[in-house]
Amino acid sequence: MPPVSEYIEVVRGCELHFTSDCTVAYTQPDAHAPSAAKLRIGTVLEVTEVIPSAEHLWYKIEFKEWVRYPERTQTPWYVQAEDVRAFENIGTQELSPEATIATSTKRIVIDRSDQTLYAYENDELFMEEPISTGLEYTPTPRGTFFIYKKTPSRYMQGPLPNITTQYYDLPGVPWNLYFSKEGAVIHGAYWHDEFGKPWSHGCVNLSPQKAERLYNWAVIGTPVLVRD
Repeated sequence: MPPVSEYIEVVRGCELHFTSDCTVAYTQPDAHAPSAAKLRIGTVLEVTEVIPSAEHLWYKIEFKEWVRYPERTQTPWYVQAEDVRAFENIGTQELSPEATIATSTKRIVIDRSDQTLYAYENDELFMEEPISTGLEYTPTPRGTFFIYKKTPSRYMQGPLPNITTQYYDLPGVPWNLYFSKEGAVIHGAYWHDEFGKPWSHGCVNLSPQKAERLYNWAVIGTPVLVRD
């Protein structure tokens, strides 16, 4: 079996509008240390070390993936165990360059007109969910694609050169299914609940719970049709 990595998902604390106390990522494994970030429910982060102490179990988070603005994450983060769910996952899966596209009886249809995602296995409907695709100036690309990469967690940052001047900083974007080499991804969104209308910079947003269900169902090579 492939090796597994440990992850945490924030399951208690603040929701998308920061309306309650958030789970805090600290700069040290100490609840009196400065705060590095406030984490909303649905955030998924890879763990690099588990640190027990007399008062808390701590998860150390380091961003080893490529990030556009690394100066925003210059120190490790430490998260207490109380407000998160720990789980294991094989981590990033990717179609190797020399491989042919895997054969799958599964398929995903993304309809930009009705802002709905449909997932089928053979002719049986597995999922029908409202989504948010790209806004007018950052549309989700139309066409036929396939899932070539999966990863449980991804750090998304803006602004994006030649795409948007908007600042955003979204660690732990959950349940990512990559289908376009230009960067379009199906993923969970913990920072809005406007599913059913365009809202993204080109990706396809689902609620984190539905994104996890789709992620666990989909396989590398699953066809993705984006239509109007």
